[in-house]
Amino acid sequence: MPFTTLVSTEVLAAHVGEWAIVDCRFDLANDNWGREQYAASHIPGAVYASLNDDLSAPRTGTNGRHPLPSQDALVATLQRLGIGNDTQVVVYDQDSGLYAGRLWWLLRYAGHRGVALLDGGFAKWTAEGRPVSAGVETRPRSAFRPAFDAAMHVTVDEVARRAADGHTLLVDARGADRFEGRAETIDKVAGHIPGAQNRFYRSNLAPDGTMLSADALRTAFTDLLGGREPADAIMYCGSGVSACHNLLSMEHAGLPGSPLYTGSWSEWSADPSRPIETGPPRTVPAPPHRGRA
Repeated sequence: MPFTTLVSTEVLAAHVGEWAIVDCRFDLANDNWGREQYAASHIPGAVYASLNDDLSAPRTGTNGRHPLPSQDALVATLQRLGIGNDTQVVVYDQDSGLYAGRLWWLLRYAGHRGVALLDGGFAKWTAEGRPVSAGVETRPRSAFRPAFDAAMHVTVDEVARRAADGHTLLVDARGADRFEGRAETIDKVAGHIPGAQNRFYRSNLAPDGTMLSADALRTAFTDLLGGREPADAIMYCGSGVSACHNLLSMEHAGLPGSPLYTGSWSEWSADPSRPIETGPPRTVPAPPHRGRA
């Protein structure tokens, strides 16, 4: 059985040289930081993927800070990274899984289920004194064949339509200060999509930086959903990155099916005609019952 959500450092250590390992370390304030850190020290056999260069499309100014890459571009990246359809993939970043979660989601979107996040990331790996390598490594090019699932993401127009339907829940993965519009440090406009609830992605983590238990995550997200099915909740954040952490956490909790709004707040707020809201989240009533035909 493949690993599909999390993998421990102990398990990965037993499969170094066998599985595809992708280093996704990144710093929003310094595009080159992750690549430099990778070249200096990484898990043996790991290849590097940059959030800006490999896991996002070019920006236009209106499509968000980390737009969804085209299907052709994503397939080319996965083939270059040596990921085949049957390859077990492990993704990691510096600690929390913030950036590696984006590649986890992209692989799932492309139809590849055998991908897991290294729980605790490179920080846990090195704290345990496990081996590292320097330099730049590559893997043989693969012949990855995708099976994209369009239902895994929604457009800005669909978000606007569903936000007004009285049933869909919008969940923002940013910290409370940015969600409430008190301290926007990245995007030009502060606030959130009207009616959204806030689930800061770091709430999914234990104090040591590893993921909370599946039971704890299931309780938290079930409470957040408020009687809705996961498919009736749209996950977003600043640019479609930290929301992937919430999606991975929900998957680990046995609550799959929520789509990602890839453009997220950076796309929504780029159009001044779209409504915004500031302050704490409003109380959202339980959804009306929807009978089955």
